[in-house]
This record gives sequence, structure tokens and C-alpha cells, in this order.
Amino acid sequence: MRIIFMGTPDFAVESLKALLESGYNVVAVVTTPDKPAGRGQKIHQSPVKVFATQHNIPVLQPEKLRNPEFLEQLKSYNADIQVVVAFRMLPEVVWNMPPMGTINVHASLLPQYRGAAPINHAIINGEKESGVTTFKLQHEIDTGHILLSSKVAIADTDTAGILHDKLMVEGAKLLIRTLEGLKNNSITPTPQDQIDAGALKHAPKIFKEDCLIDWNNSSEKIYNLIRGLSPYPAAFTLMQGKVLKIYEATYELATHNDPIGSFKYDGKTYLKFATADGYLNLLSVQIEGKKRMKVDEFLRGYRFE
Repeated sequence: MRIIFMGTPDFAVESLKALLESGYNVVAVVTTPDKPAGRGQKIHQSPVKVFATQHNIPVLQPEKLRNPEFLEQLKSYNADIQVVVAFRMLPEVVWNMPPMGTINVHASLLPQYRGAAPINHAIINGEKESGVTTFKLQHEIDTGHILLSSKVAIADTDTAGILHDKLMVEGAKLLIRTLEGLKNNSITPTPQDQIDAGALKHAPKIFKEDCLIDWNNSSEKIYNLIRGLSPYPAAFTLMQGKVLKIYEATYELATHNDPIGSFKYDGKTYLKFATADGYLNLLSVQIEGKKRMKVDEFLRGYRFE
């Protein structure tokens, strides 16, 4: 089975690694073009490219997926199937090219949480479980026939970063099971509209305005927002005119008369904000212009106005 792998971030590397360790023939990798990043604007290679280069796998980095030169190059590898993990949307001329089509590993239990940010939204919404799904690509995003899925529990303290790593490992395992099933014809693809999943929840891309904390919400809702955006892009509030990112917190339910969104601190151990039904105790923060730090370290160095 000749495989072309398409992916970009660390999440995809785990699946590519699993393919090689399972003896699959990955004939080429498609990933994003190198681009400048960071303060020094040094040229940055995607994690998938770095891994592929280390393992002598040819790498394709098209600016545009409909580019005729790229399409000819892709075709020349005579792939039987393409595997997509955390990549961009593919045009039909790409996903329909191999005889066995293209399969995708998605970080949710489809049809729930279709979209760009399923991990974040699952935690923001307070879900108790998530999972990974493999499916065949077709026209509408994340709507193809489901091949296999696997559930993963979400702990009350899990952040998006923790769930990302759980699903990354589970997704790689599920990919291998899916390819084995396709090889021996033991998988019956299931149309997503045949799955009774109740009201569908979506996972659109997250923008900066989605990360601003509304202290009028319940403590639990704010807590879930913080978990769902940690470590990136991070929930934030304004404190004395400065952006304060919050990475870790706990909450306490309490009746109080403090103005919602106001904060209390002792200068040593605690910093907490008043919510609609209690307080949000900050544990790990980053004030603009400084590094991330534990709240006790932050309190020792920050001058409150």
C-alpha cells in the first residue's frame, strides 16, 4: 500500500511515526511551506517536515493545492491512498486522486465538533468525553463516511493541551487500525447522517475575541473556557489596563457583594476575580510583556496600582 501523508503540526507527527513503525510505505509527505516565525523571523519548518526529512521521506510543500505542477508531482507517486491529519482543506482533484481515496483523522467523535478547533470547543463546552474518528473525505468539510472511532475521557482538570496529547496518541492507533481494516475489507463505512448524535455542536476556528473572559458568566463556564484555551491561544482579561492571560485556575462557588470582574489579592499567595456565582482563583498567568509564571511568583513581582 503506497501512502501519501498530509499534515503539519505535532499532532500529525504521531500518526506519521505510527505508519513508519507499523511498516507502511509512506512514499511522500505533503505539508505547509516554510515560513518565518518568532521574534527573529527565522525560517520555520513544520514538525511534519522535520520528521519526514529525518526519515528520508520526500516532502512536497505547495503554496496552492490546485497548482498543475504540484498535481503532476502528486500523481507521479502512484499512491494507493492518502492520509490527512491536521492539514488544510483539500480540493476534490487532490482527495479523489488515489484509487482508495483519502482518509482523515479528526480529533472528535464525528458528527459532533466538525471544524478547525474540536479539542478546544469540547473542553470549553464542559464535555466529559471526546475521541478520534477516521473518515473518507468528500465535498463538505468533516462530513465523509465514518470508518472507525475511539472514545477518550476528559478529566475535569484536563486542558486543551492535555487532551491534545491524549487524542494525538489515540488518533495514531486508530489510523493503523483503520488501514488494517481497509486492507482486509473488515470496515463498513457509515454515513454521518445515519448516526443519532442529537443536536450537533460545532468547532469553528477560535479568534482573539473568543478568548476574552466575560466575568458575568458562571465560575464553571469561565473555568472551562480557561481550560479549553490553555496553553494556546489562552483566555485573557484586562487587569489595570494590561492584558492578563490565564492558563490555570480553580473556582469556588460563593455568595458575595463584590463587583463582578473585580479582583482580590494578598500580595503573596492568591489572586482571585469575582464571578456571577463565586470566585475564580488564578494559578498560572502571564501579564503582557512578561513570561508565564505561577501566581505566587507573579504577585511577588507585580506592582498593583
